[in-house]
Amino acid sequence: MSSSEHEQHFTPPPPGDFLGHPRALWMLFFAEFWERFSYYGMRAILGPYVAIAFFSHLGEGAEEAASLTYGGYTSMVYMTGILGGYVADKVLGYQRSIMLGGALMAAGLFLLLAPDFTMFLVGLALIVVGNGLFKPNISTMVGKLYPPADVRRDSGFTIFYMGINLGAFLAPFVCGAWIGAEYGYRWGFFAAGIGMIFGLMVFQILKFWLGHVGEVPEGKRGLGPIFQVLIGGAILALPVYYLLSKNDVLGVLLVIMMLGLIAYFIYSGIVSKSKEQLHRYIAMLILFGANMIFWALFEQAGSSLNFFARDYVDAPFDFTLFQSANPIFILALAPVFSLLWPKLDKINMNPSIPRKFAFGLLGVGAGFYALVLAINTMQNDMGQVPWIMLALCYMIHTMGELCLSPIGLSMVTKLARPKETGLAMGGWFLSIATANYAAGRIAAIAAGGGGHGEAGSIEGYLTVFNQLFWGGLIAGVLFFIVAPFVNKLMHGVK
Repeated sequence: MSSSEHEQHFTPPPPGDFLGHPRALWMLFFAEFWERFSYYGMRAILGPYVAIAFFSHLGEGAEEAASLTYGGYTSMVYMTGILGGYVADKVLGYQRSIMLGGALMAAGLFLLLAPDFTMFLVGLALIVVGNGLFKPNISTMVGKLYPPADVRRDSGFTIFYMGINLGAFLAPFVCGAWIGAEYGYRWGFFAAGIGMIFGLMVFQILKFWLGHVGEVPEGKRGLGPIFQVLIGGAILALPVYYLLSKNDVLGVLLVIMMLGLIAYFIYSGIVSKSKEQLHRYIAMLILFGANMIFWALFEQAGSSLNFFARDYVDAPFDFTLFQSANPIFILALAPVFSLLWPKLDKINMNPSIPRKFAFGLLGVGAGFYALVLAINTMQNDMGQVPWIMLALCYMIHTMGELCLSPIGLSMVTKLARPKETGLAMGGWFLSIATANYAAGRIAAIAAGGGGHGEAGSIEGYLTVFNQLFWGGLIAGVLFFIVAPFVNKLMHGVK
């Protein structure tokens, strides 16, 4: 489908800008701030809580089992995004999908207070289903605020990304180091649920700023479609609950879904009768592959890096606060990157999207080398490494993230056909789901000794971190090599 189709389907939001961007961007910024507060608040304490509350009887195997649960949950959170994108495109519209998804997530967060593992998994299942309706659709709506050729789009996504990370920065302080540490991690989950409710309030009160953007599809008004989606969500929660406890089955399902995604977009490109659109979908799928590699390495943050911080990092503060390292670096560096891309564009030095992805892969690999160096040369008498080296790892990872993640969100809205934007964004999050599953497996290997040494030993972490360093480096170099080919497939999309 040609670029003219994108132009014809653009519906502008109501007039009114703030700081050079549509004011609706700032409403989405704050709604996403609270949603990410709830997600990262519970994520900061999820792995350690599950290990202590439900797997302590396994002894040294508790962290390995908790890592698999963590990886299964985080992958499922992103996996349902592809269904949520379809629901928004065809059934509810983006605005109603976001509200319904947020309500389900809040209910699930409150269920995490249950001391019974069965009810705990039910809570995780509700969060997974709700997130599928919320997360991809609020990101898609950011892209719908700008005309296709608007140069502000990448900067708008970077600003939106700052909202994500402002919530992620504050959440570990509130849910982990304060409420979780003082009153018990269960109450940290409660604080995360309150945050989700605040996000829904912001969205509902200010949604008139969106105007017709993300409204209900033609013929789908009324309560009927809402009840249909609720029933479908309840049904979906059953297999989600099952898969949360069956990690191997989940891995097979993710592979099948990724293959189905690839087949669908190739088919859609062919039936569009546009060679240009087919090429764009091929480019998008290649970028999905790079995205999977990046997040499989990056998402050690909440699992293996969290356990490593607890056991082997010499720090004068609670280990959960390392979960705030990435978002605080985002907040410090995102404005720099937001200004950098337009300035480089003016002098014809702005890297192409594929090259930005390559920089991201190099960054996530290089971050692990900081830990390899620390373990090899900086251990104290207690076998711990300086906290500054883990902070350095997070900073380098963040620089790689800023080259890839906000650019990727923008890329999806540019390359997809307008009627498939929600589905394509769901595909982007499905690639992250697959990466999170792989990340959980990697974390379990690290917790189990990495193939060398005892379970949870520093030697095991050294082995895994060294492998992740080389994996990121090799992937980044390979992507630099194929970047010109991918850029050609994008047919002028920047």
